[in-house]
Amino acid sequence: MVSFSFTALAALAAFAASVVSATVPSSARFDLSKPSYDLYRNKPLHDDTVQQGFAFDNVNRRLFVSQRKNGAGETSGDLCITQLDFSGNEVGHMYLEGFGHGVSFGAQADGSATYLWTEVDANDNGYGKQLARFKFTSGKTLTKSSSELRKFKPVAAATEHTCAVDPVHNRLVVRYHLEGSGKHIAVYDLAAATKGDFSSPLADFKQPLPKTKGKNFQGYTAYGRYLYLLWGDSYDVSAELNSEVASVDMNTGEVVQGPLITKAGSTLSFREPEGLAIYKTAAGQVRLFLGFASGKAGDRRSNLFYKNVTVS
Repeated sequence: MVSFSFTALAALAAFAASVVSATVPSSARFDLSKPSYDLYRNKPLHDDTVQQGFAFDNVNRRLFVSQRKNGAGETSGDLCITQLDFSGNEVGHMYLEGFGHGVSFGAQADGSATYLWTEVDANDNGYGKQLARFKFTSGKTLTKSSSELRKFKPVAAATEHTCAVDPVHNRLVVRYHLEGSGKHIAVYDLAAATKGDFSSPLADFKQPLPKTKGKNFQGYTAYGRYLYLLWGDSYDVSAELNSEVASVDMNTGEVVQGPLITKAGSTLSFREPEGLAIYKTAAGQVRLFLGFASGKAGDRRSNLFYKNVTVS
């Protein structure tokens, strides 16, 4: 009989957790070396803090941006979600109390309504333990125990969950944390996830490049077969421009381009990279959006840029 030590079993478990199980259909990939273009610059959000992430409702043509609620502690999980038009003008907002950090979230159309997918139940570090889905209702405040929430824990062993939505291919992309193993990515059919079915991920792999050259992780999203990652710091932290993007093949878990320095919004004041998202225009152009915060403390501003060149 072959016996295994606890250490050996733990190593096998870690190896198994890192093995890619993937059936994501092929798609085009954004060329991260191409220039970025402005959507808008220096637009105020409902509150005055740094934006954290953003998401598009691709059906109802809506844009939402997350930020920490004014006056909230850094680990409170209290967020403000601002709805903007595509010129960067505020059209609505919600408050979410005890939800999470806001680094990434998703938007899903349901008829004329938009439902948001966010982290919820902030832990001691201010990141959500699981996911929530709820209708965006301007002017409303939700707490982590509000009856309007549907909560999900896609990966039972995970201690943190965040998410993004690929609105073109209708997939939910979940970034989750396993103690002792770090950050992982799982991809689910959005319709199945909405029903609470997380039994058949299209991909599930350990995130490569968990940290690059000491820079802060700032966002992620996915389009088709490819995952996109963002790192970097504000000019207050790094005097030189250091924001980077990379793409990952979700069928292999391997980096296919980058990390590459992005110069989007290089002339902004403060300029902290904050979020990635996908949007498809009414004319059919698919865009990879990059977010940045600008401005002074107490008057931070939102900035969105996009790349639109893809390769097969």
